[in-house]
Amino acid sequence: MIIARNIYKSYDSSTVLKGINVQIQKNKITAIIGKNGVGKSTLLGIMARLLPMDDGEVLLDGVNIKNIKSIDVAKRIGILKQTNNIQAKITVYELISYGRYPYSKGRLTLLDKQKIEKAILYLDLEEVKDKYLDELSGGQRQRAYIAMILAQDPEYIFLDEPLNNLDMKYASQLMGILRRIVNELGKTVVIVVHDINIASSYADYVIAMKDGQIYKEGSNLEVITKEVLDYIYDYDFKIKCIDGQNVCLYYRE
Repeated sequence: MIIARNIYKSYDSSTVLKGINVQIQKNKITAIIGKNGVGKSTLLGIMARLLPMDDGEVLLDGVNIKNIKSIDVAKRIGILKQTNNIQAKITVYELISYGRYPYSKGRLTLLDKQKIEKAILYLDLEEVKDKYLDELSGGQRQRAYIAMILAQDPEYIFLDEPLNNLDMKYASQLMGILRRIVNELGKTVVIVVHDINIASSYADYVIAMKDGQIYKEGSNLEVITKEVLDYIYDYDFKIKCIDGQNVCLYYRE
């Protein structure tokens, strides 16, 4: 479990996170939703120890993350940021092999190669593993990045808006893969997502943020409500329950 306690973070004179308290439960998909600029990505970065906090603490399975060696954090938490534009001309296989760096420092062992091949198979990338990244479709490229994280074999997988620029088909396919990763491999996924219905359909737990604070957290039915969404997005939503899940309907004002 990851526990964030009383997290504060400011940039210059702007306070981005204001006393955040949250627990990330193991073996679940947790979705973080909210408008741009409310601190979703900052919270993700702090929990992964990529960003410093001004105050508070993050506990990784009961241990203050500041007291854990960086290499050990990298083995337990994998994070895919919003921008992953690797400029080098590399193949899919080479990209995925980067996930093994915390273990082998670039000198791949037999175990490393087995982890890489397993990730390639899991993300259905066998036919493109020798292609260059710039030869792939958007959906294939994003699967390659997810495979890199999977090859890293962390307990926790943090994804910052991984569905950006993906059409509905590839977005739903990717979320289906993440669902399998949790159910079959026992991983824990935390995803920042803009599509409320994606969060509603695939997440076990939803965290709704507003102005640097957590306004509401809980299950689909507890968070995906008109009262919560109207407030955090400043928009008039219409909510319907379909097959036991709340979904948003968008319409003209």
